[in-house]
Amino acid sequence: MIDIKKLRDEFETTAAALARRGVALATLEKARDLDARRRSLVGETENLKAQRNAASKAIGKIAKEGGDIASAKEEMRKVGDRIAEIDRELAAVEHDLRETLLMIPNIPAPEIPTGMDSSANVVVRKVGEWKDPDFKILDHMAIGEKLGIFDFPRGVKLTGTGFPIILGQGAKLQRALIQYMLDVHCQTQGYTEMLPPFVVNSDSMTGTGQLPKFAEDLYHCQIDDFWLIPTAEVPVTNYFRDDMLQAKDLPIKLTAYTPCFRREAGSAGKMTRGMLRVHQFDKVEMVNFVHPDTSFQQLEILVKEAEAVLTGLGLHFRVLQLCSGDMGFSAAKCYDLELWAPGEQQWLEVSSCSCFTDYQARRLNCRFKDSDGKTKLVHTLNGSGVALPRLMVALLEQHQNADGSVTIPEVLRPYMNGQEKLLPKA
Repeated sequence: MIDIKKLRDEFETTAAALARRGVALATLEKARDLDARRRSLVGETENLKAQRNAASKAIGKIAKEGGDIASAKEEMRKVGDRIAEIDRELAAVEHDLRETLLMIPNIPAPEIPTGMDSSANVVVRKVGEWKDPDFKILDHMAIGEKLGIFDFPRGVKLTGTGFPIILGQGAKLQRALIQYMLDVHCQTQGYTEMLPPFVVNSDSMTGTGQLPKFAEDLYHCQIDDFWLIPTAEVPVTNYFRDDMLQAKDLPIKLTAYTPCFRREAGSAGKMTRGMLRVHQFDKVEMVNFVHPDTSFQQLEILVKEAEAVLTGLGLHFRVLQLCSGDMGFSAAKCYDLELWAPGEQQWLEVSSCSCFTDYQARRLNCRFKDSDGKTKLVHTLNGSGVALPRLMVALLEQHQNADGSVTIPEVLRPYMNGQEKLLPKA
């Protein structure tokens, strides 16, 4: 969550920055006023407790001397009643303040473009080239049928729409992609691999910003109050919740493969076809814990680390800088990586790389001891490295051949026993 001091001491500046994200002024005023009320109540109760402590000593002295203490005791009873009354109001105010702060997104970095939707995003660069071949490119559903690697109807039968089945050489390709990405991150980019739980508690979801804002987009087991993770970011970032790190250990770079589960409430239309938007999918995630002085520089490195995965696969993609209104709720600055899908004739997002500054760390109570001995909040970053469904779509469409086969990128062949192509089913 944002630092309440920003609303307390820099209200106009903070309100102007958050207006770029569409945050209503009334919400910020509510948080500011609740904070002012909380501080007023804390001050009053501290004064009353100090008064009560002093009076208790005086009453004891009077009683020892045989004086009348009835009226003094009655006065202190009233003071005690007022303290109890303040404590009840204070608990309510603190609850309302926290709930209000949890619904306020991160403050956007000043250099990012202003806009309320994707139309204001800026293309930073394009990588690789694409030239349409001299044959008609099939979309991923058609080429997948020829290859026999997808079964959407039986996925619907087993679970419902958005839960595809991947078969045979397609499943093998999926495993190869996961292993390839983990090896890139761990062997060449300095990451430590983690295999985390795929379900987490509510505190974990709150720590990374999914709750309470996005509860309807998540799968919840009410009996245990567990949540299926929408991304490995949740368990991996919460790994250091309530921990004290050391400056000398930063940056800490963790990566994990997990399945991801998203209800995608309200999603409909063309982007839900086939593998374009599904409710269960595989993804490799990168998470960084960094020093506040280096977080935005580390974001640029993180983007390049995600790009390396796509470059190695020989795919044409572009990098976008997201505008203020199109970023994730917790992000201060974000880049998206989008693959070109020639069969779909559109760009497909496969990675978002974000710097959260201290927004998540404040929720997580994740701190570090700096070299000057002071305790500070770490800065967190994360990026997909990358999500599999749309990667599979773009790979099948960019690398397909006129005979219906698909060329397997060279970097994947060692993970597929030397296989060079996905071949149409007999």
